[in-house]
Formats: sequence, C-alpha cells, structure tokens
Amino acid sequence: MKISSYEATILRIPEDDPLANMPEDPNRKRPIVTLRLRTDNGIEGIGVTFYGGAMTGALHKAVEELAALTIGEDPLRIAHIISRIHAGTGDSCGPAGLFTLALSAIDVALWDIKGKALDQPLWKLLGGHRDRVPTYASGSLRRGLTDDQAQRAAQILVQKGFREMKTQMALPGTPTIADEVRRVRVVREAIGPDIKLMCDINQRWRPEQAIDIGHRVEDVGLFWLEDVTRADDFQGLARVTAALKTPVAGGEYVYGIEPFRQMIQMHSVDIPMIDICRAGGVTPWMKIAGMAEAFNLPVVSHVMPEILVHLIAACPNGLTVEYMPWMLCLYEETPAVENGMMILPNKPGLGLAFNEKAVASFKA
Repeated sequence: MKISSYEATILRIPEDDPLANMPEDPNRKRPIVTLRLRTDNGIEGIGVTFYGGAMTGALHKAVEELAALTIGEDPLRIAHIISRIHAGTGDSCGPAGLFTLALSAIDVALWDIKGKALDQPLWKLLGGHRDRVPTYASGSLRRGLTDDQAQRAAQILVQKGFREMKTQMALPGTPTIADEVRRVRVVREAIGPDIKLMCDINQRWRPEQAIDIGHRVEDVGLFWLEDVTRADDFQGLARVTAALKTPVAGGEYVYGIEPFRQMIQMHSVDIPMIDICRAGGVTPWMKIAGMAEAFNLPVVSHVMPEILVHLIAACPNGLTVEYMPWMLCLYEETPAVENGMMILPNKPGLGLAFNEKAVASFKA
C-alpha cells in the first residue's frame, strides 16, 4: 500500500453555537483547511487544520506542499513519513507556525489510514484505555454575552445533560474586578453546585491579576482556570499556579513537544491542555500526554472533540474532552454524547466521513 494522491480544500464554516444557540457573531466564518490523503488500494484518510486566519491561503499551500512529499510512501510508516517531511523542508520551517499546523493534518490523516487499513478505531490503536470519556460543553458561555444570556445558556446546557461546562472571564471593555467576579458567580448560580465549571481567560490577564481575581473566586469551586496569562510566560504561569487553590490549565497555544517539557518542569500548570493542530498531530499529542503522565499530571484536549475523543480515551491520564462543536457540521456522524460522556466509535480510523453536501456549501 502506497500513498497515491491528496486533495486539500479551504472551507469557511459559520461560527454558530448549536449547543445553546448563543453565538457571539452569527455572520462570522471560521476558515479551515481539510485534507484527503488517498492510497493506491482505495483507502482515504482525512485531516483538518486551522488557525491560519488571514493566512489560510498560505496554510492551504503548506498542506499541499507537505502532502506532496508523502506520495509513494507506505502510510503505515508514520514516523518515517514525518521525518521525511522534516528533511524535505531542510528542518528550517519548524517547530511552530504554518509548518506544524500543516503537518498536523497529514499526521491525523495517516493515523486515519492506519486505522482503516487495520480495521481498528484510532482509540484502540493508541491504547484503548476507555470506551467512553467525560466531556464538557464549550463555546456557549462566552464573555460577549450579557449576564442573562449566560444564565440562559448555562441552564440549556444542564438540560441537555452536560455535567461539565466552561465559561469565560476577562470580559470585554474595561471590566472592574467586581464585574469579573459577578459573571462567574452568575453562571455558578444558574447551574448549581454539582456541575463542574471551568473558566477560560484566553491569556488576557497579567499574573498579578490572575492571582488577585483567582483568590476572589475560589469559593465558586472552579474545576480549573485556563490560560490565565501569556502562554509562553512559563514563570508567570508558575507563580499563579503556586498561589491558587484552583487548578490552572494551559497549553493550547503552545506549538510542538519541547515547550510542554519546559511548562511541566517549571510546574507552570496543573493540567496541560494539548491542541492537536499546534502540537503537530496525533503522534506528538500522545508523546506530550505520556510526558505529562510521567509527572503525574492529567491532560485535556482543545477543540475538535470528534477527533480528540480518541486520544483522551486512549491514555490513562486523559481527564475530559472539550466539546467545542465548531466542526461537527463537516461530518455525516460524530461520536454520541450520553449523560455528559462521549461514546467512542467502533468504526475504523477516526470513524468519520465528510458530509459532502456540507463541504460543498462551505467551500471558499
């Protein structure tokens, strides 16, 4: 079996909120790049990458140019192919930026092919630790909502059976500390004490702000505070983590494996959050998870639940899956959610197939 062809496409997906119908801007589109990697015996592996923004055209071109380096290769030799891609770029384009984002789509597609060739779902190929995993609703309780909207959205999520969900602080404009504290309390009041509530800051606070506000909301019982300050300020993150009782999560903005070593060794976070696109695909994602396990740390996923559910289920230190439904509309079927748990599919590979009608409607 050899890789015989590829097809990369730019899509623009509506930024809707199918969980609670509380989008911040329903007219905005999210640009992504899809990849179809095909073999000479008829197997097609799929991958998706994004974060290109205004450079999505360049990301699309990078995916095509790296995919071209896989032609004629045995898709089951994933490490060999990745090494060949690195060599083909002179090892000068990584380990971050568009190179890693493009590489991630190829790595995911290769694992999809491997699962299909061996007739096994990805989560079993990677370890098969569990066949269902906790998941939390994400993307509905955003900072741009009013307090009333946030409360209604939170109640809808509870009614849908979610036992975990994420909100945001670092509110728009120039909020006071009282404004920040009020928002997270409003959400907690709407869902009661038994729902696990996370809160994302998206790097918008300085370390001293995170420590101050973090102390003020400790009685809210947050499951974690996320990305409280700049992702590359490992020392600042470590100060916040050491100062707070609330666990601190972070890592979604980090590219590749090496920064996670720094983050973990410096005790910058209690919970590493690994983004599959910025990590570089399934292969490095699992290596980072293993490194975290060696330090007795759990790991969590970032977006793409339809893919990341496999990885969280495969590793023993997988904590929960972020159920961010940004791209669910791309597929004919995605893993079911029952009582706050994602059920692992038994179809081979990713267990996903593009909804061709939807894909055609999203083409740029």
